[in-house]
Amino acid sequence: MIRALGASYRYPGEGQVVAPVDLAIHASDVTALFGPNGSGKTTLGKLLAGILKPTSGRVEILGEDTRTLSLGRIGQRLGYLFQEPDRQIFTARVDEELALAQRLRGVPEDDVLGRVEEMLDRFRLEHLRDAFPFDLSRGEKQRLALAAIMINRPPFLVLDEPTTALDVVRKAELSALLSQATEGGVGMLIISHDRSFVARHATRILELSRGEIVDDYSVR
Repeated sequence: MIRALGASYRYPGEGQVVAPVDLAIHASDVTALFGPNGSGKTTLGKLLAGILKPTSGRVEILGEDTRTLSLGRIGQRLGYLFQEPDRQIFTARVDEELALAQRLRGVPEDDVLGRVEEMLDRFRLEHLRDAFPFDLSRGEKQRLALAAIMINRPPFLVLDEPTTALDVVRKAELSALLSQATEGGVGMLIISHDRSFVARHATRILELSRGEIVDDYSVR
């Protein structure tokens, strides 16, 4: 699904955040990326997802160099959930947020409406269809952001700290949604410090320290 070939990253005017890495992420896996704060795991996640372009080396998504892929084309190959769901909410209503990307892609309106209803039901957002997204709770915003990704039916997800600020109940709800996705054949890269959460899902663990992968092992 994703291949890094000597890929590194440094922010302008700063030192190297991600050291050159050679790595293959498979669509059939649920890979967890662990590391302490400041280890570079969010930067590496964005690099692998094509949001950031490597300073050196290359990253490929389904065999294509991310430098040649627009964010729109990347979005057709994978979905990215930011740590802060507010960063990926754009419209004034929950149902409009779900429909936005579908309409931009020219999906027939009947199909758009059908998919919106499916996501409202699947993510338990039916009662919030008319709500202003920024008035939702943190857990509701996260469900909306994930639903807005999943409506596009990506084969792969990259989730950045998906359990941040979620209580035990909300974590269990998120875990159930991710299990449904993996049972449907969706692969994932989960960037997290929450070992107990990813232990329920991960088939592979990557450990990151100071921008370098220091361990890589299978857990199932």
